[in-house]
Amino acid sequence: MAKTPFERFKKSLTKDNLWIYILTLLQTGELYPYEIKNKIEKEFNFKPGNVTAYIVLKKLEIGGYVKISKVKKEQGPERTYYTITDVGKHELKKTIRFYKDQIANLKND
Repeated sequence: MAKTPFERFKKSLTKDNLWIYILTLLQTGELYPYEIKNKIEKEFNFKPGNVTAYIVLKKLEIGGYVKISKVKKEQGPERTYYTITDVGKHELKKTIRFYKDQIANLKND
């Protein structure tokens, strides 16, 4: 069955633009990928794919929007944490401003 216009719109604002949610979460502090995925489900009420968050994080790192730090734990493997950069904060602010402007321009009768 074909998706409704609303379902396609919702997907485009959530899963297709996962980077917005990741950068939003990273504003509160460093997180590792598993935490990010769980927080997205809990705080934004949608479930990204298991591998998708990792792919998006890698692209954000390559673009300079996040930086990584490796932390060695007493037990278990080294853990990778992500932190938003100033470039990432600026990109997120631009995006939020754009969304707000678009919403302000919509008319709902």
